Amino acid sequence: MSRKILVVEDDRTTADYIVKGLVEAGYNVDRADNGRDGFFLASDGSYDVVVLDRMLPQLDGLAVLAALRAASIETPVIILSALGTADDRITGLTGGADDYLVKPFVFAELLARLQRLARRGNAPAAVETRLVCADLELDLLARRVKRGSMTVALQPLEFRLLEFLMRHPDQVVTRTMVLEGVWDYHFDPGTNIIDVHVSRLRRKIDAGFDKPLLHTVRGAGYRFGPEV
Repeated sequence: MSRKILVVEDDRTTADYIVKGLVEAGYNVDRADNGRDGFFLASDGSYDVVVLDRMLPQLDGLAVLAALRAASIETPVIILSALGTADDRITGLTGGADDYLVKPFVFAELLARLQRLARRGNAPAAVETRLVCADLELDLLARRVKRGSMTVALQPLEFRLLEFLMRHPDQVVTRTMVLEGVWDYHFDPGTNIIDVHVSRLRRKIDAGFDKPLLHTVRGAGYRFGPEV
């Protein structure tokens, strides 16, 4: 049976784009263009995933989310928003969202995240506030990184780069993916900006440890995780 998705998005162009892609991927999709209608539809708990904008007319996305959780509706929710600072994302996640994707976005990434949430079914999902890989731990709320017993001090951009890599463990991430996911660049700036920041991050998290976690995949990009 096809998965059932609710898209709550007031921008018609964006909503059309998402709905078209989801229908092509085999989903049954309903849509609402304001928060009040979105809450009304989502409150029956019949959807596998809700894609929720934050800045909505009549009732903003966070209010919709809070009302759903207050009513014990545990449908997985992915926030899709132009509000993309770390504080914005933390507010969304701690407000009850299961995932948070910043606009502009790549549809393939939205689909991948949505599929992951849909597989959970309607089971209650823990809010992800901590990422762990081997002996490296990244605390999204405390903005703290530790490897083993050592605290690692990172600059904000390094923290964001590490978070992006840890959200794709043991996957080859291309330079294009890194530019989109970390810098929000949808073009090649033609600089060595990635090399510089990856080099700095590698020195901070891998120097002095026997087993490096950040690997360069020649001709492809980077992979994060223990050596296979």
